[in-house]
Amino acid sequence: MLRVMVCGAGGKMGREVVKAVHADAELVMAGGIDPSQAGNDVGTVAGIESLHIPMAASLDEVLGENKPDVIVDFTSPAIIFENAKKILGAGVHIVIGTTGLSQEQRDELAAIGKANNANCLVAPNFSLGAVMMMKVSAELAQYFPNVEIIELHHNHKYDAPSGTAVLTAKLINEAKAAANVVATEDLTRESLPGARGAKVDDVTIHSVRLPGYVAHQEVIFGGYDEVLVVRHDSLSRLSFMPGVVLACKKIVEHPGLTYGLEHYL
Repeated sequence: MLRVMVCGAGGKMGREVVKAVHADAELVMAGGIDPSQAGNDVGTVAGIESLHIPMAASLDEVLGENKPDVIVDFTSPAIIFENAKKILGAGVHIVIGTTGLSQEQRDELAAIGKANNANCLVAPNFSLGAVMMMKVSAELAQYFPNVEIIELHHNHKYDAPSGTAVLTAKLINEAKAAANVVATEDLTRESLPGARGAKVDDVTIHSVRLPGYVAHQEVIFGGYDEVLVVRHDSLSRLSFMPGVVLACKKIVEHPGLTYGLEHYL
């Protein structure tokens, strides 16, 4: 039975993770960390029955003798790197759903984890459907090298483009390179800077931020007299919970730092 804590347990995603972990028979909900809810019951904050576990104000309070096996972090890009360094340095596995980590930061976390026998998963998206969308898009890229991505999220999302869109573009670019195919030349010239979106190597990404959306992405492939669209929609934060629970259970089996939930499937 793995003991799991949630960092950012008072947030929208954090509350759903608390409920999902508590409901799973193979995991033990061991606590939550959120300075804005310090002292309040973790279960009550999440909207379920009292778990008789007071919310901790900081990571320092939970990384002592009774530290958990796994910490799930859904906090903010401003603090995720320092959180992850502290957690891995304490020899605790970490599942990261917070965006914003650079390749250099991930490399540093990998080294810290290796030195302390602690594993790390950084997942741009925990939705199993989104993972399949990325996998299918990479497979299609060799046949349809002309491709653009439109990602749509709520207007409180911190970053643009999304981590999912960036990873999708990366996988598409790798697949095109492996198949030695290139897109036909884009002859469009912007009359308004930024109108054509942002480039991740050879793939253009467009970001939409509006109230009402949760997390959505279209990968649009253009061919000869045809268009193929792969679309995924997360209709609520519940769609991410099976992936989070899977990550908590699988992380002990995957040494080092892993980028992308697809490697756990």
